[in-house]
Amino acid sequence: MANPSANPHHQTPLLDQVNIPADLRKLQPKQLPQLADELRAETIDAVSVTGGHLGAGLGVVELTVALHYVFNTPDDRLVWDVGHQAYPHKILTGRRDRIRTLRQGGGLSGFTKRSESEYDPFGAAHSSTSISAALGMAVARDKLKKTNHTISVIGDGSISAGMAYEAMNNAGAMHSKLIVILNDNNMSIAPPTGALSAYLSRIVSSREYRSLRHLGKNMSKIFPKPMRDAARKAESYARGMVTGGTLFEEMGFYYIGPIDGHNLDHLLPVLENVKNDVDPGPVLIHVVTQKGKGFGPALAAADKCHAVNKFDVITGEQIKPKPGAPTYTKVFAEALIKEAEVDEKIVAVTAAMPSGTGVDIFGKRFPDRTFDVGIAEQHAVTFAAGLATEGLKPFAVIYSTFLQRAYDQVVHDVAIQNLPVRFMMDRAGLVGADGCTHAGSFDLAYLGCLPNFMIMAAADEVELMHMVATSAAYNEGPSAVRYPRGEGMGLKLPERGQVLALGKGRIMREGTAVAILNLGTRLAECVKAADELATYGLSTTVADMRFAKPLDEKLVRELAAEHEVVITIEEGAVGGFGAHVMQYLANEGFMDRGLKIRVMTLPDIFQDHDNPVKQYDQAGLNAAQIVAKALEALGETALRIKAKAAGA
Repeated sequence: MANPSANPHHQTPLLDQVNIPADLRKLQPKQLPQLADELRAETIDAVSVTGGHLGAGLGVVELTVALHYVFNTPDDRLVWDVGHQAYPHKILTGRRDRIRTLRQGGGLSGFTKRSESEYDPFGAAHSSTSISAALGMAVARDKLKKTNHTISVIGDGSISAGMAYEAMNNAGAMHSKLIVILNDNNMSIAPPTGALSAYLSRIVSSREYRSLRHLGKNMSKIFPKPMRDAARKAESYARGMVTGGTLFEEMGFYYIGPIDGHNLDHLLPVLENVKNDVDPGPVLIHVVTQKGKGFGPALAAADKCHAVNKFDVITGEQIKPKPGAPTYTKVFAEALIKEAEVDEKIVAVTAAMPSGTGVDIFGKRFPDRTFDVGIAEQHAVTFAAGLATEGLKPFAVIYSTFLQRAYDQVVHDVAIQNLPVRFMMDRAGLVGADGCTHAGSFDLAYLGCLPNFMIMAAADEVELMHMVATSAAYNEGPSAVRYPRGEGMGLKLPERGQVLALGKGRIMREGTAVAILNLGTRLAECVKAADELATYGLSTTVADMRFAKPLDEKLVRELAAEHEVVITIEEGAVGGFGAHVMQYLANEGFMDRGLKIRVMTLPDIFQDHDNPVKQYDQAGLNAAQIVAKALEALGETALRIKAKAAGA
């Protein structure tokens, strides 16, 4: 079925014929370069409308076309690592008519997603999972006696993570056929060497070469073991000298490459050879690509337009939002610089996210005290623990959602040893267009259950500065600060943060009927709710608790004793701050005395990507829902108050 172009900037006659990969496979090989050009232009135009990840997708256009052309997707499983580069894949797999809904509410996800398409066999968004998942699929295929292929596409950044090497080590010791495409867009391993490289890759991927190799192996069995080992090593290293890949060979992979990832004449025969090869075992094809390929502004940008706002297709100029208050990320970075200027023991550690976390700002001021350890959150945490053992003050600056990847290290290497590692958790709470894979929903629950932790949540940017200062001063054990994505409230910032009293909250507004105990970012909505409750004649106290742990038990006890209703609110999952308050009040007997308590958290679902305001409405964490919760708790009393207010 034809798929008319929604792109006003160019004609796409071949792409219009492709709704699913089966349509693509009807084309002649000589038509594929034109199709790739059209696909690249369509990707650029779509992302200009929606914003999102651009550079990575532009770099794999030809590879995407080649993979869907050679392999019989979706029966053959194609697993993209992270998913930043999957927009062209989505266009070719029945989603072109929705591609301009990327990252919009109700639209396509910015990452691969199983529930979205049968062409997405594995959901991604956190890196370095593709080889493990594809290996699992390959083993399952073999157990079920099926014959389909499994292909993992992983970038040179993602393959630097430990999990990728764990998967390759496992795959190399097995006999399941697995195809790994290493998308090398930094030429970080080896450059392709033109026609010679393509020729050699075609030769070594051919069935004839593999058959001769097997014959050589079988013949070598008649020789003594030292000679067999020498012959094996000679063949492996000889191929390694002309094609690279000795490391992968040592891990048990059959290495092919490097080849030019933008030359379909080079890609297609190699993929066909590998597809048709009946030899079991894992194969790694090293493909060199150019991130941002085909779009001048991306090639000129330092990050190759990795992530962009909406932009002008012709000039590449991004539509920048009106300048507002500084972001929490920037406030954090500058607050940490202030502390580091007076404390030379402070160092910053991040895991491949220097710009996203603001560590790049700190790094410009203190390059010798800044450590980016790559996509390796587990290592980052234990590395920080090692720094702490020697008296330094490490700030481990990691998105809340990525810190999940290092939970055992947080427990075993930090908490049990009571080491003063300071965890700065950016993107805590909902994150809009990036959706549930990047939402920092669980840190209050997964850290709050650990002994020795001090946990703070910033209600605004001034509070964040105070909490950075408090973490710097706190050396009795591990601490964590959570703060949101996006801009602050626009408050006047102090020159430097103040050290807060440990485990003490603050009263923002005093009342007598309802007490709202806020932790973190919903403070402004709590104040709005208090104003609305006042119109019903309900006097409301608003407390910003600041600390999830240690809990301000004195303040909780006083508010519970003096108010009919206590409401806790947090931008985190069930099992966090509210659970700690509930347990304390239950154990103190307040439930026995008729206290009405309500706990407001993020809902017990994985919330899809959407506009942040809509996400908060869905979560029930805006002022209107807080008011409704208070009135519901009061029941008949609230109805009488409402009636009285209406009569007045």
